[in-house]
Amino acid sequence: MNKPPIRLGPLALLLTVISICMTVFAILTFSTARADLALAKRYAYTTSVRYSLEKSGQEYLQEVDEILQDGGTLYDLFEAEMDPKGISVYQIEESGYTLTIGLKQKGSTYSIEVWKIEKEWNQDDNIEDLWIPG
Repeated sequence: MNKPPIRLGPLALLLTVISICMTVFAILTFSTARADLALAKRYAYTTSVRYSLEKSGQEYLQEVDEILQDGGTLYDLFEAEMDPKGISVYQIEESGYTLTIGLKQKGSTYSIEVWKIEKEWNQDDNIEDLWIPG
């Protein structure tokens, strides 16, 4: 009895292609997850700095409220600068971010004219290692 030979060529080729595809997808998944983790950490840090600045700003407003309730004016704020429009400008800096608060007095109260969080941006001129992961 002669048995017909089993041809494994097409099946082996198919399994090889599937294995290569699965390996490539696994590597892409890992690198994407690593990039997502780095981005999430950077976002968490930025958010914590911004919340810290917001808290400091609210504490400053509480001090201003106390000064105005005691009969003082925005000119009594020794840390703030007055601009020509009569707006008291105060800046809080933390980790490269700056919160700028601008207040204008209206009788015994005030209005917030400026509440802005900024980060100074410095362009990186070194693009030699643009495609090298760091």
